[in-house]
Amino acid sequence: MSEPDTPRTVGVVLVVDPDRFHEVVEALRGAGLRVAAEQPLLGSLSGTAAEDRLPALAAVDGVLAVDLDRTVTLPDPGAPLQ
Repeated sequence: MSEPDTPRTVGVVLVVDPDRFHEVVEALRGAGLRVAAEQPLLGSLSGTAAEDRLPALAAVDGVLAVDLDRTVTLPDPGAPLQ
């Protein structure tokens, strides 16, 4: 018997209503977000969640944006232009 596929965990960055920051963060936790860092003055936070939970995170009242956390690698300063 094979095990059911478990959803992939992804990093996310969210922008929320800064006036309701703590309330929205608690609702996001309830929707499956594992919070890694909070910036209440900016109204943003980051964390991880199962990929299939992204629509639920975006649907939380007070969430303005949900983006995948991406890593950008820059070339060394002395490297030729690409």
